[in-house]
Amino acid sequence: MDLLQGGEIPYVEMFGTFALSVGAAVGMEYWARWAHEALWHASLWHMHESHHKPREGPFELNDVFAIINAVPAIALLNYGFFHKGIIPGLCFGAGLGITVFGMAYMFVHDGLVHKRFQVGPIANVPYLRKVAAAHQLHHTEKFNGVPYGLFLGPKELEEVGGMDELEKEIQRRIKLSKK
Repeated sequence: MDLLQGGEIPYVEMFGTFALSVGAAVGMEYWARWAHEALWHASLWHMHESHHKPREGPFELNDVFAIINAVPAIALLNYGFFHKGIIPGLCFGAGLGITVFGMAYMFVHDGLVHKRFQVGPIANVPYLRKVAAAHQLHHTEKFNGVPYGLFLGPKELEEVGGMDELEKEIQRRIKLSKK
């Protein structure tokens, strides 16, 4: 029955979709961290290396990884949107979570950290400032590439004794932003 015609509200499907959206968004941080270390800094270094060098132009070969992650997200969203039931609802939730993570990653990583575009007020959010500084330390190789994750990068640095360096990088970035 159509919901607009007085049908039942599919609470289980709605909850599952929401739960999987949140779970997929969080899970993507762990997937990205694993892929970054185990694949991008290993067998796929020839593609990821472009991200560790000065960029020439608006794009780099590393941007292909965003497309690779977008394809299953689009497929899951498409299936979930055009079909009814719990499984399509879960698929939609997974696709939505992957997409939300991708958008957050893009704004923080590409915008805030690497300044590929302006990010506005998120540049002043203390935790995001810490995340940006942690990722900048990843590019220095001071801690053998750690952190490989983005949003959990500060926690990874804490685990390897990098908090002093993280605080120095935060202060350096704050000084640069005031100039």
